[in-house]
Amino acid sequence: MVHIDLKERIPMPGGYLRKTSPREFAADPGTWPDTTVPDHAQARVMLVIAARLRERVEADGRSLREIAAQTGVNRQTITNLMAGSSWADVLTISLLEDRLNVVLWPGAVVRASEAAR
Repeated sequence: MVHIDLKERIPMPGGYLRKTSPREFAADPGTWPDTTVPDHAQARVMLVIAARLRERVEADGRSLREIAAQTGVNRQTITNLMAGSSWADVLTISLLEDRLNVVLWPGAVVRASEAAR
């Protein structure tokens, strides 16, 4: 049996950094993702992901509920990513990229799952 001392818990990497949403780092949070993020590289990554995702969702012509069903990503998660109110994880980005046929990650030229082949 493994003994875990809860007083000695090691926090998840970036855990405390996730308390602040990406949009809070923006120059004008109210215009996310049509703004800039001057001093936070990771929030800039999320800005690009949000903008590309919004563009693809708008071009798709289906409801977020339909897109959620197709991608396997919760509708509220998609909404939160586009609004900059949450941080994306690898699984979510990969599912959205593959099932919406879009490259979301900044600087990538192919979807992540294609690059991993």
